[in-house]
Amino acid sequence: MRQVLQSLKTGEIELIKAPAPRVRPRHVLIETRRSLISAGTERMLLEFGKGNLIEKALQQPDKVKQTLEKVKTDGVTATLDAVRSKLDQPIPLGYCNAGRVAAVGADVTHVKVGDRVVSNAPHAELVVVGRNLVAKIPDGVTDEAAAFTPLAAIALQGCRLSRPELGETFCVMGLGLIGLLAVQLLRASGARVIGADFSKDRLALARQWGAETVDLFAGEDPVASAMAATCGAGVDGVIIAAATKSDDVIAQAAQMSRQRGRIVLVGVIGLNLSRADFYEKELTFQVSCSYGPGRYDPSFEVDGVDYPAGFVRWTEQRNFEAVLAEMAAGRLDVTPLISETVSIDMAASAYARLTEKGGNDLGLVLAYPEDETSKFAASVQLTDRKSVASAGVVALIGAGGFAGRFTAPGLKSAGADLKTIVSRGGVSGVLEGRKAGFENASSDPESAFVDPDIDTVVIATRHDSHADLVQRALKAGKHVFVEKPLALNEADLDAIKAQLDANESRSCLLTVGFNRRFSAFSQAMKTALDTVQEPKTFIATINAGEIPPDHWTHDPVQGGGRIVGEACHFIDLLAFFAGALIIDVQAIQIGRPTADGIAADKATISLAFEDGSIGTVHYFANGPKTLAKERFEAFSGGRYLKLDNFKALDGVGWSKPIKHRGKQDKGQTAILKAFIDAVKSGGPAPIPTGDLLSVSRWTLRAAELARAGAA
Repeated sequence: MRQVLQSLKTGEIELIKAPAPRVRPRHVLIETRRSLISAGTERMLLEFGKGNLIEKALQQPDKVKQTLEKVKTDGVTATLDAVRSKLDQPIPLGYCNAGRVAAVGADVTHVKVGDRVVSNAPHAELVVVGRNLVAKIPDGVTDEAAAFTPLAAIALQGCRLSRPELGETFCVMGLGLIGLLAVQLLRASGARVIGADFSKDRLALARQWGAETVDLFAGEDPVASAMAATCGAGVDGVIIAAATKSDDVIAQAAQMSRQRGRIVLVGVIGLNLSRADFYEKELTFQVSCSYGPGRYDPSFEVDGVDYPAGFVRWTEQRNFEAVLAEMAAGRLDVTPLISETVSIDMAASAYARLTEKGGNDLGLVLAYPEDETSKFAASVQLTDRKSVASAGVVALIGAGGFAGRFTAPGLKSAGADLKTIVSRGGVSGVLEGRKAGFENASSDPESAFVDPDIDTVVIATRHDSHADLVQRALKAGKHVFVEKPLALNEADLDAIKAQLDANESRSCLLTVGFNRRFSAFSQAMKTALDTVQEPKTFIATINAGEIPPDHWTHDPVQGGGRIVGEACHFIDLLAFFAGALIIDVQAIQIGRPTADGIAADKATISLAFEDGSIGTVHYFANGPKTLAKERFEAFSGGRYLKLDNFKALDGVGWSKPIKHRGKQDKGQTAILKAFIDAVKSGGPAPIPTGDLLSVSRWTLRAAELARAGAA
């Protein structure tokens, strides 16, 4: 299937070919018929992409602050690598999609295969969308008109927040697509509408739908016009649908409003407010969030958990349905907003029109071919190269940010023969596969297990899929490298061990991505510690930093929590330094136990090793961002070592000075090199299997103890 992407680095538009995405539970697979280019929003993205680094930075001061903080903690090289990696990730364009249901996942009942539906999906021949973002198109509403639904829902949500009543007067500032849709919706609610814009064509459309207009290009004053229209009383409400960096719009909105008027921002403007304007009139100002309640809530959009209508009457899905009902009734007419319908093949030229000087396109609609069965292919070829190696032929399952930045490049530099990269959505696999040099991209993980040429499977997916994929790969007789954690519960860990035992005659290697022990700094620290023949004391201090409460890592089902998902790194590293297995664990978290386990990312874990050594992992998410993330200390036999954020190693009390400096090295590349070398040579796994299983099991128990608030 084909999809439209934009390069963040250059702003260029590309129509890529990718594997068909896989439908999953509580989601719908849609075969697109029409999609709408949102002239305002997508023009802003184009202009951002075409800007240089300085221009991009000026538009994102919060990102600049984060970058500077990372420089302080991780160094310039690591920060530049992260920034380049981010800019190298093209973004999907579009959010107004109309098509037909091609397949439904489990727990989807409100639509069936063949139904015409709308969603907020991007410009692509096939899209997978959560069930709460899909609405059926009524008979009589064309696909072209239905494609306007998400955009109209944005306008509708802005109108709902402004609470128009019959007979009230509203001003709509900015008559782009959203502004013109807002004009119609306000008129349908019985409000008198004044529309302000610079375009004579858009002003004419607003008048066609019953609005009075203010020609800003001709120098007409919107405040004076509004006050004159209301006999000096001021308008009841203002919908700001403009896109400008100027602060003039918000000032004008305040000045034209009556006492206790309502101002709702739907567009993007400068927001240096005058306190006096708002204070003296007791004005209400609110920013409207996209299509309505549910937007950006993963439980609603991804997990499919709906809000009860009795408590949240208008969710984003129900706003979609309301818009479609207005179209079907003839009260919302989008036909005059369609500038042209062009083939998806002409996407690049359609986007070029948005930035042409003097261009006045409103709604550019993309049309998709209906009878192309090839779009459903689960695999696409990326290069003409064919795998020739007898060992180390790799399939990488997972093409997210970490896989793209570390795993795929690490496999390439390790000399692996890169055969297949798998991603659920298809597109990310193509992008990362092209950069690393994979032979093909797929959306079906089974392709990695059934291909006889592939002897090695690398897993870099979300945590909840690790155990199942590891077992399937081992059962297929493949060598396996899996990013941490190995499993989210002991039952899955036992199942993996059973599969390893069953595979003993096939000598399948298993390695978990405990990369910290492969850092050159860790190796130097381990070499020094091995010269001390007595128990040791370790302290690991991890300034993990907070992540949002709704991040999937916190989810006990998807991520397993941060101790299981990340603190396992540091438990493993202390076991590596000790050179001994763990025999006991204690854990306590900050505050009271919580059902979601989020407090467990502020916890202390104490470890006892079979050689008498002890270690403590302080895993804290409540420290300052400017503090380095990871520090490890070791005390033994009158000697001391400190490893600081994998950039510096210092020792005190040693016969020879220990002082190592260098760029940050967490061992991500070295562990993959060791693994691929072992696969090719037939040697042992880089980390003994017993160590992997031991660390994984004790980590699971530490997380359980921390959540329970017990030792």
